[in-house]
Amino acid sequence: MRLTSRRGMVRAATLVTAVTLPLALAAPAATAGTAASAATGVSDVLAEALAHQVKGKNVKKHLDALQSIADANGGNRAVGTPGYDASLAYVRDKVTRAGYKVSTTDVEFPVKWEEFSPSVLQQVSPEAKTYVNPTDFVTVTPSSGGDVTAQIQVVDPVIPPAPVPNTSTAGCESSDFAGFVPGRIALIQRGTCAFIDKALNAKAAGAAGVIFFNEGQPGRTDPFEFDIREWRFGFPVVIASTAVGLDLADSPGTVVHLKVDAKTTVGHAKNLIAESRLGAAGEVVMVGAHLDGVPEGPGINDNGSGSAAVLETALKMAHLPTKNRLRFAWWAGEELGLLGSDQYVAGLSQAERDRIRLYLNFDMVASPNDVTFLYDGDDSDAEGSGPGPDGSAGIEKVFERYYGKRGLPYKGTDFDGRSDYGAFIANGIPSGGIFTGAEGIKTAEEAARFGGTAGAPYDPCYHDVCDTISNINAAALDRNAKAIGYATARYAYDLTGIPDRNAAARTMSATAAPARVPAHGAAS
Repeated sequence: MRLTSRRGMVRAATLVTAVTLPLALAAPAATAGTAASAATGVSDVLAEALAHQVKGKNVKKHLDALQSIADANGGNRAVGTPGYDASLAYVRDKVTRAGYKVSTTDVEFPVKWEEFSPSVLQQVSPEAKTYVNPTDFVTVTPSSGGDVTAQIQVVDPVIPPAPVPNTSTAGCESSDFAGFVPGRIALIQRGTCAFIDKALNAKAAGAAGVIFFNEGQPGRTDPFEFDIREWRFGFPVVIASTAVGLDLADSPGTVVHLKVDAKTTVGHAKNLIAESRLGAAGEVVMVGAHLDGVPEGPGINDNGSGSAAVLETALKMAHLPTKNRLRFAWWAGEELGLLGSDQYVAGLSQAERDRIRLYLNFDMVASPNDVTFLYDGDDSDAEGSGPGPDGSAGIEKVFERYYGKRGLPYKGTDFDGRSDYGAFIANGIPSGGIFTGAEGIKTAEEAARFGGTAGAPYDPCYHDVCDTISNINAAALDRNAKAIGYATARYAYDLTGIPDRNAAARTMSATAAPARVPAHGAAS
């Protein structure tokens, strides 16, 4: 078996070299359109050849290993556990032996949040007043500890509140904080976007604390407890009733005393990164999947399936002389709020982000009652979050062509922010990928197109103890693993349709006056 595999890879490498080198040498003499068309045709041939090499039975061997790891480590592979560490060691050994340049990046995650005494909110001026915890306000979990007395600054509220809920966009955009004075406490109305987005924008503006207040419609007036899923603000965060929010907003220059007595114990884990040694360093094709599961079970479909399929693709591409650089990632802490991918992207410079031409994400690709969902890069379904960054539509089309040529059905799914593509699209990096469904219910129309059971979850074992090797749909695993191999190889040789942000950055740098143009930070 081993000898046959090696011969197959030698044949594949020979094919790649034989086809791509003459094309590269001939390209300058051809017209741009002819060269681009030829490159696309060649890349498709190579991608088809690679897809044939990625087999579900080999992906399942990796899943068997992850199941054994879970069995030996308390039944799960959650971040911060020996099961996760052993999973990372397994993948690391495979990609190291395959010859990749292997590294890790640090990931912090919250282990425990403790509030030691009730939080305090007092108006100091123009009127001395103490608000009652928890009737008037409550602490937002997991707020940082802090004790600050400062003037509040109201951020773009709708006062009086609109009659329809989710109307206020207060704090949703960084532009809402234009003119915000650093060191003040931001007073932000509840509304259309996530609390975390509002608080992060406040942090970027230099706030010393955040007081949310409920929006004001019936049923949306009282303070309430919730988890904002971020512990690194460095300032206290509470949510108040509508009445308190309007009271604080009523007088210009209001000064408050805000205190939260709390602490988050932080754990540490690792993302695993494997980068090819060949291909243009400034043209990075990134492919990722989260490696961690939930504490409740082994996490073999979620997301052993994506991790194993990405691993098998990496192994099959290890020795191919690709035109573009390949970078594979196995993320930590996705189940705790996309922590590994978020922290990875945040830790890159803008120039490093611009070198990532696209990101492909694979999270749950073998659900037992599956639908082949493709991330809706062009927003043709007109649902939810809108299109991805420029180039995402092309990624979707690549997957559509792959399934379409085989007469296989597919369906769009929204970029809903539930997986690790989130930080990439937030920073303008085109993205795409495959998802076969989680706790959602399969419709009758989907059952007619894809088979399976209408009225049942796509994955009845989602985040449960039964997400074992028995929960894997072998046909979906094979079908989608091949599609992952195809798309990865396609972009390894041809980036047609993907904007060159790195070139745009170089052009801007060349035309701008040096030393007077500030560096661009990450998008909020």
